[in-house]
Amino acid sequence: MTEINSLGAQSAFAAQVAKASLTGELLRLSQAQPGLIPPGQTAQAEVLNLRQVGQDFMMLLRLSLPNGNQAQVQASANQPLPPGSQITLGQADSNRLAVVLQQASASNIATLTQLDTGKIPIGTLLQGKVLTSQALPGSAAQTTAFRSLVSLLNSSQAGATLTIDSPRPLAVGSLLSALVQGDQSLRFMPLSGRQDQLTIAQQLLTQTSRQASLPTLLNALQQIANAPAGNSELSATAARLLASLPTPAQLGDAKSIAQALNNSGAFLEAKLLGGLGAGVAPDLKAQLVRLVAQVLPSVPGNPTFNPALAATALAQVLPGMARSALGMLDQVSSRPQPGTFPLPSRLLQSLEEKGDLQQLLRLAAAAISRVQSHQLASLQQTGTTESGNQQTTWQTEIPLRHGQEFIPLQAKLQREDTPRQQADSQREQRDPLESLWRIDLAFDLPPLGPLQVQAQLTQGRLSGQLWAERPQTAELIDSQLGSLRERLLARGLDVGDLECHPGIPPQGPRTRLEQRWVDETA
Repeated sequence: MTEINSLGAQSAFAAQVAKASLTGELLRLSQAQPGLIPPGQTAQAEVLNLRQVGQDFMMLLRLSLPNGNQAQVQASANQPLPPGSQITLGQADSNRLAVVLQQASASNIATLTQLDTGKIPIGTLLQGKVLTSQALPGSAAQTTAFRSLVSLLNSSQAGATLTIDSPRPLAVGSLLSALVQGDQSLRFMPLSGRQDQLTIAQQLLTQTSRQASLPTLLNALQQIANAPAGNSELSATAARLLASLPTPAQLGDAKSIAQALNNSGAFLEAKLLGGLGAGVAPDLKAQLVRLVAQVLPSVPGNPTFNPALAATALAQVLPGMARSALGMLDQVSSRPQPGTFPLPSRLLQSLEEKGDLQQLLRLAAAAISRVQSHQLASLQQTGTTESGNQQTTWQTEIPLRHGQEFIPLQAKLQREDTPRQQADSQREQRDPLESLWRIDLAFDLPPLGPLQVQAQLTQGRLSGQLWAERPQTAELIDSQLGSLRERLLARGLDVGDLECHPGIPPQGPRTRLEQRWVDETA
């Protein structure tokens, strides 16, 4: 230390400038200012503002010059200096300043790498703005990480800058909302995403309160189709809809199952957006919409409706129109909790007379609401998990014909991908089995009673649990699990645990869907 202090000012500064050149701690002035800092001297500076432009970082500096004057200059650098940073600068040449020393005092810390949970308790909702985002250097085998500077906008630490490492880049200028989980842990909450989720939840609550189980309508249609005399056009529509329903025996291969899922009504809007208007004929939801369009003009007291418009304007005959015309569906009792799986059975009074078109319209509108409840539940459960994985959910219901009865099979499929798998999603050779798949089934099959199945498939390994509400059914299934395991092994699967339990699965959220990352520009 003594030897360094004994060096002349010019030689000491030259060594510091050389070090700054090697470490990249040089600031490029936006405009050349020769003689701003006299040779061999330094100036104190404070970073007033920081913004990122591409890969460069633009900063506004306030300099306290050796002659006692102050000046504000704009400079750019390869590395960011957070607002509030105190630095000592020397002038390398007319276009560049060299960072000789970066200072931090107790009252003005440049950046926070951890939070004081005494000042910001766990559970506090922080709001901030992303100032910068950089990819951190790492080997090709390592997962890419990003470092961002985030300026806090609220709490007792408002104005401070956080240094945040994340597996994904944060958009510069975006607004963030995050919950404090620890001194070095935050969970980011979406802004627009939370609004979307709130809208979905509200719509789901409305649809769930108006829906009813499909067998009630299907039994009514079977009654109409079998009537010897009546509306021939309506009877033909009912017969076509019933004939399009699969039987349990027809779901014996993957192609038939995929076709049944595709026609369950869950993908009607996607088909229409994709220009497949002519290919929606067997879709359950489309057939229900056509049924509403056919019945509505004949209901006393309703406005005239042209059924010919149904093919080109399906949205005009969705349940909202039937509800506004009838105003009766909200009178049904016992509202089930939205977002639950399986969707509980909900029965409306069936047809008392074959010509009761008003009741038939109620049943059809309630059936469409049930399909929409499954669609909205899929959206509600699709998003980014707390671990940063992308989860996609498809929830639907397939009515099966079993003799003269109808058995609704409820199904929920979830696919979960890690960030690295998402980055590789464009690769054609990617194996879908690399993802984590969850499959939930619920059905009531006579004489076994209500059954639920939860299975998980990852890397070719399958494990599952079954629940039977009837104890004797649980005993029967448990005795057959060995045979099921053998059949699965014969299909080339690596089988893990297989268990059967009496009762129903534990209730409650199994996977929380708070989204960690948000791209909400200011």
